[in-house]
Amino acid sequence: MPNVYRALFEHPGSALFSFTGFIARLPISMTSIGIITMLSQLGRPYWLAGSVAATFILSTALLAPQVSRVVDKHGQSQVLPWATLISATSILLLLLCTHYGLPDWTLFVFALLGGCMPNMAALVRARWTAIYRHSPKLHTAYSFESVIDEICFIVGPPISVGLSVALFPQAGPLISVVFLIIGVSFFVMQKSTEPAVTLAARGTQQSALRSVPVRILVLSLISLGTIVGAVDIISVAFAEQEGNPASASLVLSIYAIGSCLSGLAFGTLRIKSPLQQQFMLAAFFTALTTLPLLFISSVWALSVAVFFSGLFFAPTMIIAMGLVERQVPESQLTEGLTWMNTGLGVGAGLGAAIAGWIVNDFGITSSFYLTLIAGSAVFALSSLLAQKLNKDAKHEVYCS
Repeated sequence: MPNVYRALFEHPGSALFSFTGFIARLPISMTSIGIITMLSQLGRPYWLAGSVAATFILSTALLAPQVSRVVDKHGQSQVLPWATLISATSILLLLLCTHYGLPDWTLFVFALLGGCMPNMAALVRARWTAIYRHSPKLHTAYSFESVIDEICFIVGPPISVGLSVALFPQAGPLISVVFLIIGVSFFVMQKSTEPAVTLAARGTQQSALRSVPVRILVLSLISLGTIVGAVDIISVAFAEQEGNPASASLVLSIYAIGSCLSGLAFGTLRIKSPLQQQFMLAAFFTALTTLPLLFISSVWALSVAVFFSGLFFAPTMIIAMGLVERQVPESQLTEGLTWMNTGLGVGAGLGAAIAGWIVNDFGITSSFYLTLIAGSAVFALSSLLAQKLNKDAKHEVYCS
C-alpha cells in the first residue's frame, strides 16, 4: 500500500472507526441477495423473492438520506443506535415470518422497515472529512473508502449466499444483522472521531437535495449505477448463453478489480485542475469505455472490456464525493454523501431491471446499447454540472 494510505491512519482512532465502519456496511451488500437466496431455498417463487428484496433496496434508497439528515442534526452516536435497532429488529421479524410461514404481506412490511439501515459509507466519509477537511489527505481517504465499498460488494454476497445454502435458509440475512449490530455498536463508541454537530445543522430545515449541483450529481450517479446494474445482468445472460453460468462471477470480479486498482492509484494523485473538470474527464472515459461492449463476442472479451470500464468507475465516484463535500454546507455533509450512494443504488436497480427486459425481449446484443446510453448520460450531466459551477464561480467573482 502506498505511503499516502499509511499516512491516513496516523490520526488517532482512524483505523478503528474505518474497520468498524467496514463491518457495519457489509449488511448493505448482504441483505438483498440474502433475502432472495433465503426465499428460494424455502421453495418460494422467484417473483416473491425478487419483489421482497426490491422492497428492501427501494426502502433503503428512500430512508437512508433521511436517517443521515437526522444524523447531521443530532450526531452519529445519538441516531445510529435507534436506526440500527429499527432495521435489525425488522429484518429479524422478516426471518421469523419466513420460518413460521406467515402471510406474504408481512415480508413486505418488514422489508420496508428494514430499509432504515444507516448508510455507513457516508458516515465513515463524514468522519474522514471532519479530520482532513481542506487537506489533500481527504482525496486519499475518499479513494480508500471507494475501494472498501467495492470490497464489501465482492465479499458480502458470497458470504450471505454461502451461509444460507450451507447452514439454513435464514443464515445469510441473520449474519448480516449480526454484522450490523456489532459494527454500529463499536463505531459509535469511537467518540473522539465523531463529527461535531453545529448550530447550523440543528436549525437546518431544507434538504441537501435542494442544491442544483447535488441534483445533477445524483442524476449522474443514477446513470453510472445503470451501467453497473446492466453489466450484472448482461454478464449472467452472456455466460448462460455460452453454457458456462459460473463464468459470470469471473466477469463481475474483474470489473470490481479494475475499479479497486484505479481507486487505489487515483488516491495517490494530486491533480490541480478543478473537480468539475476532473469529473467531466472521468465521465468522458466512462462513456468511451462502453463502446467496446457493442462488439463483444465471448465471455473473455467481455471480461477485458469490463476491466477497462471498471478503471473509470472508482475515480468518477471519488470525484463526485469530493464535489459534494465542496457543494453542501458542513451541516448537511452526511446527507449529501448519502444521496450519492442512493443515486448509485437506484441506478444499479434500474439498470438491472431495464437490461433484464431488453435481454428477454430483444436479446443480449441489444442490451449493450443501454450501457452506451447511460455512459453518454453521465458525460452529458457532467458537462452540465461544469457549466453550472463555472457560471456560479464567475457570478461570485462579479459580485465580489
